[in-house]
This record gives sequence, C-alpha cells and structure tokens, in this order.
Amino acid sequence: MAENDKALIRLGDMPLALSLLSRLPVPLRRFDRGARAAWAYPLAGLVLGGIAGLGGIAALALGLPTPLVALIALTLPIILSGAMHEDGLADTADGLWGGWTRARRLEIMKDSHIGSYGVIALILSLGARGVALWLLFEASPATAATALLAAALLSRAMMTGVMCALPHARATGLSQAQGRPPRTTALLGLGVAVVLTFGLVGGGGG
Repeated sequence: MAENDKALIRLGDMPLALSLLSRLPVPLRRFDRGARAAWAYPLAGLVLGGIAGLGGIAALALGLPTPLVALIALTLPIILSGAMHEDGLADTADGLWGGWTRARRLEIMKDSHIGSYGVIALILSLGARGVALWLLFEASPATAATALLAAALLSRAMMTGVMCALPHARATGLSQAQGRPPRTTALLGLGVAVVLTFGLVGGGGG
C-alpha cells in the first residue's frame, strides 16, 4: 500500500476493486492504493450481483425454466470473479478440517489440489445457493435480483472487515501485498454495503 496516500476515498478505488475481485476488463491507471481501496469491494460486488440478476431476468424473459435460470444466475458471478470465492472456500475447508497444526493447515491451503473436504464444501455451497435462487426466481424475479445484489454487497463488506480484524496468515501472497485496511476503511465499506442493501430491500424487494 502506498504510504504517501492516506486519503479515505479515491476515484480510482472502484476500478481497482473490480480489477482485484473480478476478471472484467477494467481500465486501470498506475494507481497503487492496496487495502485502502477495500471500502469499494462492496461496490465491485454490486456490479457482479447486478450482472447475475440481469442474466437471470433475461433468461426468464426468454422463457427458460426456473432451474436453468437459477443456474445461469449462479454461474455468471463465478465466471466473472474467476471462481475466487469458491477456490477460497475449498481451500479453507481442506485446511481447517484436513490439518491439525497451523503449519499443516497453511500447507494444505497452498496446495493447488482439492481434497474431499473442499469438494464437499463446494457441492453443499453451490447446491444450497442454486436451490435458494430457484425458489427466489419462482417467487419473484425482483426478489431474486434484490437478494443477489444484497448478498454481493454484504459479503464483500465482510471481506474487508476480516482483512482489517485478522493478521495475515503468511508473510507473502496476495493478502500481504494488499496490506491491512485501516478501521475507517472497513467501517466505510460496511456502511456503504448496509445503506445500499437497505435501499434495495426497501425499494425493490417485492
């Protein structure tokens, strides 16, 4: 993180967050803010959740069956994020359940191979999310889209909070390179996510 840049918000934080959390072709200046841009992670989630919601609504408009609509809405953000969160879930499940010491757990998480715990975690997670989206789209496309947006906002805000609250597991890697966001950055990210979520739920959740 650039030590000479202490500003809470910069205009470049949003594209920086998108470039880190997605594979969208975002024009990015040479602008190193590291974890100080983490307040914008919920906004990056809002973009991905919006694309997922629009994809599901478009699939419904084309007359596709609801289970396939749910599958499309589930798959779009996974593709656009490069399966970053699914990869993290699998690594976490393998490491926490497969190792008995801190060193062994970190070793397992670093391994590119996936184990039984990781596979089971992915199956349960994708299955639960798929069924939930199926039911939501059957109930109301607007409700489903709102749920996708709210989940994307709040989950990225929690990511920023965890980065702020916990030390890095290793002395190297992506997390270490980004740094730890200040508490004000984490609180701003949470505030952005909560305000936008309440706005969505109040205005479009029917």
